[in-house]
Amino acid sequence: MFFLGILGIFITRKNIIIILVSIELMLLAVNFNFAIFSVLLEDMFGQVFILYTLTLAGAEAAIGLAILIIFYRIRGIISVNFVTSLKG
Repeated sequence: MFFLGILGIFITRKNIIIILVSIELMLLAVNFNFAIFSVLLEDMFGQVFILYTLTLAGAEAAIGLAILIIFYRIRGIISVNFVTSLKG
């Protein structure tokens, strides 16, 4: 799953929404590994860390989509090439 996320980022460099979804897929793959090793090692730390990372991933997705909506309202287009104009 992690490599599918990396593949999604490198194949679709122009679509910001797919890049965000690919980053979420990568985070979920890491959380899946934490869950499996938490059960195997009988340690609750991995499951607590999963809750923490899922909370951060949800906040990141909400803020990222809000920025994209505002950017679309101002520019009328969502493209990675035009997002670099936000600098400064």
